[in-house]
Amino acid sequence: MSGPETAPAYPSLAEATRVWARIAALSFGGPAGQIAVMHRILVEEKRWLGDDRFLHALNFCMLLPGPEAQQLATYIGWLMHGVRGALVAGLLFIAPGVLAILALSWVYATLGDVGLVAGLFFGLKAAVLAIVVQAVVRVGKRALRNRAMQSIALASFVAIFLFGAPFPAIVLAAALIGWAGARAGLAAFRPGGGHGAVGKTHVADAQTLLGEEHIDTRGAADGAAFRAGFGALVLWLMPVAALWLIAPGSVFADIATFFSKLAVLTFGGAYAVLAWVAQEAVGHYGWLAPGEMLDGLGMAETTPGPLIMVLQFVGFMGAFREAGWEMPLLAGTLGGLLATWVTFAPCFAWIFLGAPWMERLRRNTALSAALSAVTAAVVGVILNLAIWFAMHVIWREVTHLAAGPVSVDVPVMASIDWAAAALSVLALIAVFRLKLGMATVLGGAAMAGIVLHLAGLAG
Repeated sequence: MSGPETAPAYPSLAEATRVWARIAALSFGGPAGQIAVMHRILVEEKRWLGDDRFLHALNFCMLLPGPEAQQLATYIGWLMHGVRGALVAGLLFIAPGVLAILALSWVYATLGDVGLVAGLFFGLKAAVLAIVVQAVVRVGKRALRNRAMQSIALASFVAIFLFGAPFPAIVLAAALIGWAGARAGLAAFRPGGGHGAVGKTHVADAQTLLGEEHIDTRGAADGAAFRAGFGALVLWLMPVAALWLIAPGSVFADIATFFSKLAVLTFGGAYAVLAWVAQEAVGHYGWLAPGEMLDGLGMAETTPGPLIMVLQFVGFMGAFREAGWEMPLLAGTLGGLLATWVTFAPCFAWIFLGAPWMERLRRNTALSAALSAVTAAVVGVILNLAIWFAMHVIWREVTHLAAGPVSVDVPVMASIDWAAAALSVLALIAVFRLKLGMATVLGGAAMAGIVLHLAGLAG
């Protein structure tokens, strides 16, 4: 292993672009897997930055709404090569996923109920259910470190499961509780250590290209970041405003508005956001059915890029069905790309506007406590999502019960799909007992779904 005296030369933007393209091609497996890939390549292999600076950047991205892995790539790109580096890293991170989800959306819209394709998605539903349950356990272990956080998670679950509380209200309430708890000096709301070590060995900052000192954001670098941030805000909001002026009430205006709201409230990762999408895109707008949400998540799980790319599929299906165009595939393509645009343009804005102030943001204990409380609430939200998915995977019929303020969906027990139930149990065993990787579970479940379909057993 080379020592600090043999540190590699500082890469050009072209050289860095090739590295970011490699990371993008390997960015499977959700944020944990994507962060691990970035750490292995950027810290352990390339030695661009050390463990402390990598985790420092990751904790900063955790304070922002949006997919932290994509924003981490954007931020490190900014550290290395300024605004241009951030754009290269951030755009390359999502480009393979955009193309893959677009292609799969076309296939799904035209062939989704045909033969082997239907069997494949039947199997993926069971695997996705197991992965969502795993997310509940994984996030819960990290976030529910004391009774206060456990109580927030329980209250969050009850609010959304029994009372249908909107996701933004849950996020706001949790943030206020965390902020107030920190201001009151309660021990339960003191910020924890954030993310732990990512790699097996510790790489000292002094042995890397960026060194120990934090980037000097005064002068030109500071101004360029702020100009890029405001530019990203304009590019995000202009299409939204234009659609409201030109086509108010259209599905495209609804997509732009709804996913813009998601973009500022996506704390807690893609699984938490899907609970809100299930409430609105399925329940309110009727863009797609519950089982189709699982199909979309299966696409996002099996393609490179952030899991939040599932929103592109939702936007595609919404415009495909609701635009009323003679060419629905064109409408769906534009709807999917619009959803992607208003999801990720704000991510660049948050990085550019926040990066020069990251030290102040990260050291704000009240803000950190608010985000910790939101993460605890997200555990309850994801648990609700897991139950919601399970009902629509394992049972063919779901009925709605209401009594006063309580409103809940329950499965019709006689409508159980035994093949789906068995496949879901096998997927859970594969994830929790056998501890198989995500690619293995998804691939195995997809093949099992095809076999069940050929045997006439798939529901």
